[in-house]
Amino acid sequence: SSVSNQRNHIPRKSLNYRTPIEIFLSYVQEAFYSSLI
Repeated sequence: SSVSNQRNHIPRKSLNYRTPIEIFLSYVQEAFYSSLI
């Protein structure tokens, strides 16, 4: 789990230098806010 946690906080070129966790959280927030409407 520690390795996956470290890997999720490394910016990726394929994600436009954002981290996988940032991308995931942006989708979670988007889904949460769209469910409120």
